[in-house]
Amino acid sequence: MTETELLEILARGEDSRHQFKRDETNADSVAAELAALANSGGGQLMLGVADDGSVTGLDAAAVRRLNQLLSNAASQHLRPPVHPLTENVQTARGLVMVVSVPDGLAKPYVDHQGRIWVKQGADKRHVTAREEMQRMFQRSGLVYADGVPVAGSSPADIDEKAFTAYFQRRFGQRPEYAGQGLEQLLQNLGLSDGGELNLAGLLLFGQRPQRLRPALVVKAVCFPGTALTDTRYLDSEDIDGTLPEQYQRSFAFIRRNLRHVQGDRGFNTLGQLEIPEQALEELLVNALIHRDHFTSASIRLMVFADRLEIISPGHLPDSLSTEAIRRGATNRRNPTLTEHAVHLLPYRGLGTGIPRALRDWPAIDLIDEVAANQFRVVVRRPAAGEGAQQVTPQVTQQVTQQVGTLVRAFSGEHSRQELMDALGLRDRNHFGQAFLLPAIDRGLVEMTLPDKPNSRLQRYRLTPAGRAWQQAAAQGLPNDQT
Repeated sequence: MTETELLEILARGEDSRHQFKRDETNADSVAAELAALANSGGGQLMLGVADDGSVTGLDAAAVRRLNQLLSNAASQHLRPPVHPLTENVQTARGLVMVVSVPDGLAKPYVDHQGRIWVKQGADKRHVTAREEMQRMFQRSGLVYADGVPVAGSSPADIDEKAFTAYFQRRFGQRPEYAGQGLEQLLQNLGLSDGGELNLAGLLLFGQRPQRLRPALVVKAVCFPGTALTDTRYLDSEDIDGTLPEQYQRSFAFIRRNLRHVQGDRGFNTLGQLEIPEQALEELLVNALIHRDHFTSASIRLMVFADRLEIISPGHLPDSLSTEAIRRGATNRRNPTLTEHAVHLLPYRGLGTGIPRALRDWPAIDLIDEVAANQFRVVVRRPAAGEGAQQVTPQVTQQVTQQVGTLVRAFSGEHSRQELMDALGLRDRNHFGQAFLLPAIDRGLVEMTLPDKPNSRLQRYRLTPAGRAWQQAAAQGLPNDQT
């Protein structure tokens, strides 16, 4: 570093990467500065400089003393040790010692009293919040949130039907034929510690996961305008359940609140979403899998008149940037969830999701909001009628025979049991999986109480698209079926 380069840095003043000190005599104080820089991305400590950036200078004896002090502080007063590099820059007013501290690879670094120091602006502070400590351990690979046992849980909280279906699909046999009990299987798959379920086990296969982790929901809202402060909304739903259930219901929310365009499809079809479904699919799955579970906040899904936003708790890990993930870089923040999600969700786990989404729909902004500790994806919506003729009203769509039968049976608002009686069905699970959920997912049927999906007062009714489909069917217009 030349004197000119040094003076340019000093003229800019102190910040999170540059700290000025006239002198130092206390090893504990030096250790705290080194730890804060190593824990916060690295930086430089400049000795022989006043707080205002003016050079006070050091003589040769002071430099020798400070080198010994730095060596002791870095090796004896920090765990693990840090390895700063020093450079003495000659100026007109004496020497300035520039101590360069690299971004630590073994975070968190603690002083000999066990305190974790980080930079806060130009100053430093020690970390006291449990969540922040957990995130630092997560970044260093010492602990992963999805592997932390959930207090109060047990294998009895597992939805055995869902787990059996997963196990059979992945391994080609039923769990009972594997020769091990459920508790041992869960432990072998990394979903339990042998007693309690971990977060991954609860989120993937738990019965009512939000009973133990209330914040792990998707809060979805559709606004009529473009402002978050708007007190009006067109649609709202708190989406709970397992991770696969949250994905299905979140995607259904998106489908019913975006426009459909006809494009090159036939007149008697519902058309396609104004934004390619695959792009939305990739973004939604990434939010569900890679969110920071050490942050007690919910994923937010917001549809505005001009954009769609997906906000995930937790900013990007230190090793990633928005440009890096645009190129396909990835970091497994929740490795256990990632391992199993490949078999449960449309997820490949290769870092290709964001590049594919950008290829299908380039109007996507990726915003890493470090101060707010969140990652925001903004998907720009096309103007109404832009790019393809808008279908209004939505007419018909390709549906299964079961969904078509259900839509034809509607004559107003109905309970689940009334619909089953109308179709002559008795199996609630079969009705839900083959008839009701596919109709909701395709935007033909909606709940009267979307915020309370399990309410005893819940009723179902046709959406405008469902009514158009029913009307077209009654008039004998062509309805594609598969």
